[in-house]
Amino acid sequence: AAMKSTVLASSLVIAAGQQAGTLQDEVHPELTWSECTASGCTPVAGKVVIDANWRWTHKAGETTNCYTGNLWDDSLCPDKETCTQNCVVEGADKKYNATYGVHTSGTELQLDFVTEGEYSVNVGSRTFLMKDDYAYHLFQLKNREFTYTVDDSNLDCGLNGALYFVQMDADGGKEKYGNAGAQLGLGYCDAQCPHDLKFINGEANMENWIPSETDVNAGTGKYGSCCTEIDLWEANKMATAYTMHSCDPGDQQRCEGTDCGDNGEDRFLGMCDKNGCDIQPHRLGVHNFFGPGPEFQINSLKPVTVTTQFITADGTDHGKLTEVRQFYQQEGRAVEHPHYTVNGKQHNTITDEFCADWVATTQDGTNYLEKGGLGAVERAIDAGVVLVMSLWDDHYANMLWLDSTYPIGSDAPGAYRGACSAESGVPADVEVD
Repeated sequence: AAMKSTVLASSLVIAAGQQAGTLQDEVHPELTWSECTASGCTPVAGKVVIDANWRWTHKAGETTNCYTGNLWDDSLCPDKETCTQNCVVEGADKKYNATYGVHTSGTELQLDFVTEGEYSVNVGSRTFLMKDDYAYHLFQLKNREFTYTVDDSNLDCGLNGALYFVQMDADGGKEKYGNAGAQLGLGYCDAQCPHDLKFINGEANMENWIPSETDVNAGTGKYGSCCTEIDLWEANKMATAYTMHSCDPGDQQRCEGTDCGDNGEDRFLGMCDKNGCDIQPHRLGVHNFFGPGPEFQINSLKPVTVTTQFITADGTDHGKLTEVRQFYQQEGRAVEHPHYTVNGKQHNTITDEFCADWVATTQDGTNYLEKGGLGAVERAIDAGVVLVMSLWDDHYANMLWLDSTYPIGSDAPGAYRGACSAESGVPADVEVD
C-alpha cells in the first residue's frame, strides 16, 4: 500500500505594526549623564529621542500626510488596520534643534516651548533618555538617589517643565507589536492613560478620533496608554510638586472605555490612579518654600539642584520601598521640606502613611493606595523605568492644578496650589508670549 503523507502548510502571518519612514535618517542628540558611588562618578554616554507623537506621519514612500493639524486623512486612514499599513512615522534627522527646539550640549538638555520650523510651528516636546539608538535606558531606583539641576526661571503660569519616570517597554513595544520602536520614540504611557497618542500598541489610534477644540495639533482617539508614573519634578517658576502615581497592572497597557479612567464619572474606575499622592508645598499650607525671588527658600529664578531618594526598609537594593524623599541645593545651601501637618500628623516625605493622611485631608477621591501605593511604584522600579523630560501646556485645565486654585474657586484643603490667577495658563495665551 502506498503511504500518503499529508503536509500541513502552516502559514503564520504576522501583520507588521506601525513602521518607520525612510525619507529622513534619525539622528539622536547625545546627552551625557553620570552614575555615582561613594568612590566617584562615571560618565554615561546617553542619547535623547523625541516622542513619536511630535513626528511627521505620512504615507509610506511618499510625502503625503496621513495626519495634518489634528485630523487623519480619511482616504489613507479609513480604519485602523489600513491606516497602520499605509502610514509611517518619520525620522527627525538634524531637525531636533530647528523643528522641535530640543538642544543638547554635554550634560545639558534645553527644551524650547514654541519653535517656528520650516514647515510648521512646534509647541513643547517630550523626550526620552536612551541607552543606545534602539532602546530606552531602564533605571532601577531602589536604594538610589537621582539628582539633576533645573532652571525654570523662564516658565510662567500655565507651563510645566516635567522630569519623571514611566514603566514603558525598553524597546518601545517593537518586539511585542512590530512597530518602529524606541528608535523613533514609540511606546509612551503614563498614569493619565493619554488618548492623544497617534499610535498605541503598533496600531493607529484613529478610531473615534476627536480633534481638539483648542489645540490645532492634537486630538483624542478611542484608546489610551496606561502605566505607572513617578513624577520627580513638575514645575514652573510659581509652583513645584513631586508625585507618585500607581497603576494596576503597572506595565504599559492599551485601555478603552472605563479602564482608561477618563475625566468625569470614570476618573477613579480605571487601571491608574490619576490624582496621585503628591508633596506640593502650597497645597500643604507652606507658601514661602518655592517661588520667584529671594524671599522664597528656593528661588525659582535661579537654578536649583534636585535630589530624590528612593529609600528601602533595610537599606538594600532589594528591600521594600518605603519612602520617597526629596531635597534641594541652591547656591551652596541645602533645603529640606519642612514638616507639614497632615491629618494631625507630621510628614515631609512620601510614604503610604503620608498618602493615607493626605487623602483623608483632601478627600479628593484618589485611589493611589487602592492601586498599590508605593508597592506599585516599587513594581515599576523593579521592572525598570524610562526617564522622560518634557515641556508642555495644558489644553484641559490650563495647568491650574499645578499653580493656581483648583478646582477654580474652591476653598477645600489642598485646593490652593499657587498664586497664578484662575484666568492664567490658557494655551492660546502662553503659546504667544
